[in-house]
Amino acid sequence: MDCAYFDAGVCRSCALMGEPYDAQLAGKQRHAEDLLAPFGVGAWLPPVASREGGYRNKAKMVVGGTVDEPTIGILDADGHGVDLEACGICSPGHRAAFPVIARFIRLARIAPYDVTTRRGELKHLIVTESPDGELMIRFVLRSTEPVARIRKHLPTLLDELPNARVVSVNLLPEHKAVVEGDADEIVLTEQQTLPMRLNDVTMHLRPQSFFQTNTEIAAALYREAREWIRDLAPDDAWDLYSGVGGFALHLATAADASGNGPATGTAVTGTAVTGIETSVEAVASAELSRTDAALDRVRFESGDATAFALGSDPADAPALVVVNPPRRGIGPELADWLEASDVPYVLYSSCNAASLAKDLRRMPSFTPTKARVFDMFPQTTHFEVMTLLVRG
Repeated sequence: MDCAYFDAGVCRSCALMGEPYDAQLAGKQRHAEDLLAPFGVGAWLPPVASREGGYRNKAKMVVGGTVDEPTIGILDADGHGVDLEACGICSPGHRAAFPVIARFIRLARIAPYDVTTRRGELKHLIVTESPDGELMIRFVLRSTEPVARIRKHLPTLLDELPNARVVSVNLLPEHKAVVEGDADEIVLTEQQTLPMRLNDVTMHLRPQSFFQTNTEIAAALYREAREWIRDLAPDDAWDLYSGVGGFALHLATAADASGNGPATGTAVTGTAVTGIETSVEAVASAELSRTDAALDRVRFESGDATAFALGSDPADAPALVVVNPPRRGIGPELADWLEASDVPYVLYSSCNAASLAKDLRRMPSFTPTKARVFDMFPQTTHFEVMTLLVRG
C-alpha cells in the first residue's frame, strides 16, 4: 500500500507503510514466534491477514486550523493542523464523512482548539463506522460553549450524512495529551448506541466504550475463540477485561457442533459467563447486548479484573478464564493468581506479544497448546496474538 502523506513526510504514524504486505505479515509472525518460543507453543496456526487499507472502523482525529479552514488529522511539531481527510487506512465511510463534518464545523462556528495558545473549543473528532455503514460522531470539546450551536445545526449534518446514527459531545476541559475526557457524554441524537454486528452477535456500542479497531479481524478473532473453546465445554467462564462483551457474548452463543449456526436459546455448552470491565460505559453496552440476545446465563460487572480474581473464593474459580488486557498485559498479581488457582484453561488474547511473554513466565503450569496471529493493524508493527493455555 502506498500513501502520499507518508511519502511526503507529512504523517509517519504507519511505520510499515510501503513495505509489501506479505513481508509485514511474515515479520509479525516471526516476532510472535520468537517471543513465545521459550514456552513451547504446541501449534502455530497460519496468521489471519487483513485488508491492507480502509480497515479502521474508528478514526481519532485532531482538529486544527481555524473555524473557517479546519483540518481533520494530526498536528505537526509546531502544533499546526495537518489535514488527513484522505487517510488510506480509515474506512471509506470515514473518508466520505470528513469533508461533510468539516463543513459542519464551519457552519456551527466551532473554533478548533489551539494547543499553543490554549484557546478554542474543538479538540478531537472521533468517528466510528459499524459493519452496516452507520456512523457514530463524537465532538471532543473544551467546554459546553458550542453545544447549543451544534444542536441548532445538527439537522443539517444529519441531512448530509443520513448514515450518522449517534452524535455526541465529549468534554475534555483539561489541557493534556489524551483523546477524550471521562465525564458523562452528551448524546444529541435519539439513538444512543451504535449496533456492531459481528458474526451472529450484535453488540451495542456506547460513545465511551472500547471496540476493536478492525471489524473484520475482530470478527475472525471471536470466531476462532469460539471454535477453540467449543470442545472444552466449560461449565463456567470469566471474561476479564471484557470491554463491550465480544468474547463473552460469542462464548455464550456458541454454535452447534457442526458450526452451522447459533444455538437456540442458550449456549450448547451451558456455559455461565461473567464479564468484568473497568469502564462503566462498556459494561452498560455489554448488558444491553446481553439483554437484547436474551442470554440469562451471562452477566457483566464494572470492576478491576485483578481485584475481582483476588477477591474471589478459590473454590469458585471457573473452568475457563478469558483475558484480553491492554498493552501492559495482565500483570504479576493476576498471573500469579492464575498460576496458583485450579483454573484448567486460559484463553489469552494480547495486543502486545512482549507483555504476553512476560506474563507467561509467571505461569509455568500452563502450556500454550496453540496460538495465532491476527493482523489487527496493517501498516504498523502492532498485531493481536491469541493463545490457548492448558494446565498440566
